[in-house]
Amino acid sequence: GTGHGVHAFLVPIRDEDGAALPGVTISDCGVKAGLNGVDNGRLVFDNVNAFQTLRKNGRPLIVFTQALIDTTQNDDELAFVLGHEMAHHLEGHLHRQYQSARAGAILLGGITAITGASANTVESAQRIGAGIGARTYSKESELEADRLGALVAIRAGYNAVRGAAFFARLPDPGDQFLGSHPPNEARIEMVRRVSLGY
Repeated sequence: GTGHGVHAFLVPIRDEDGAALPGVTISDCGVKAGLNGVDNGRLVFDNVNAFQTLRKNGRPLIVFTQALIDTTQNDDELAFVLGHEMAHHLEGHLHRQYQSARAGAILLGGITAITGASANTVESAQRIGAGIGARTYSKESELEADRLGALVAIRAGYNAVRGAAFFARLPDPGDQFLGSHPPNEARIEMVRRVSLGY
């Protein structure tokens, strides 16, 4: 393949008090022999996750954590999750999320600036607005990705209903206001409905 350089992901690993966040294990490997000033450590992320993003050249990149791969119980589950993440790209969800986040940041930041708030307060309002904006279509996007992801898995010869059983082992997010994902049962039902025609 063609080398595209290093792709960095920034993720928080510690809370405000310096303790490791849930799902993060931090350990010390000790000093290297003969290099007492060099210390190595190890980070392990226990979160079960997959996501899609874009490379610098605009091409899609789908990322699975090892924990997700280890949690799947069969090829149908892995194929369904891959189809789901592919569907996010095919449906343009990343761009929609970016546009909604940008609109939320502009709106809440602008309203805050009009009140004469300090630059720090306006910046905080922009971050909050972006977070709210990014979640505007989040649950809808997840269900769209479940629908198309099921079709992708089915067309590739996998059992999408068996694949969606993966959700039954994940913590159920419920139906939270501004939540990022719909309830697991709604997602499984979406896949069942799509699979009825196949």
